[in-house]
Amino acid sequence: MITVDLNADMGESFGPWKMGDDAALLKIISSANIACGGHAGDADVMAATMKMAHENGVGIGAHPGFMDIAGFGRNRMSVPRSTLQNQVRYQVAASVGMARSIGAQVRHLKLHGALANMASEDETLARDLYEAALSVAPDLIVMVLSATAQQDAAQSLGCKWAGEIFADRAYNDNATLVDRSQPGAVIHDAALAGQRMVKMVQAGAIITESGKEIPAAIDTICLHGDTPEAVDIARSVKAALQEAGIALKCFEGRTEA
Repeated sequence: MITVDLNADMGESFGPWKMGDDAALLKIISSANIACGGHAGDADVMAATMKMAHENGVGIGAHPGFMDIAGFGRNRMSVPRSTLQNQVRYQVAASVGMARSIGAQVRHLKLHGALANMASEDETLARDLYEAALSVAPDLIVMVLSATAQQDAAQSLGCKWAGEIFADRAYNDNATLVDRSQPGAVIHDAALAGQRMVKMVQAGAIITESGKEIPAAIDTICLHGDTPEAVDIARSVKAALQEAGIALKCFEGRTEA
């Protein structure tokens, strides 16, 4: 039987500003990527989101990004490499410590936003960031954008990794995500999102906007939590997968291609 994990980015509220419906998503998904205070989130939001995830039996992941709250981590930034590595260590350590305080553990790592996109294009950058995270928590499963430089970096490190595709993002022919500034980059149609995920999981491939199929390790599907239709998309994807006989299960991580 084919199995796949569903993950969502969350814990991205900040102080009185609310982002997304984390409580609803945590009833649907199996893994949560929780902001660590870099691109979003704060100590209270991190603690509350982790507690909800733990109570729902959802796997907890650290979700570090550029230290860019104003830009939500979606601005490409030039940061000295050693500083960037320390910022990842700082965020992962906060995540690991907060999870431990509520009797939970952080089981995976997923880079956020522009930092993730840059790492999907640059294997050296990806490897440096993953090494930084693993220096804090050596047993983390690294969630990678499948068939990109992120996967190459994780494989070169020999760490456990899980391949990810996106339910609500369009793909270029090199398996990277279409830039958010381009029309059609973000998919808002819940029914379409469900249908395309079934096709990709069954094909074992990323299907790009041009129709190209790129063989890919599909261990987990991302459902962004910050769009108005996020919960509808999550429900649609879960229902479509189940109707196709695809079981939902938290990923275990792999070391092979």
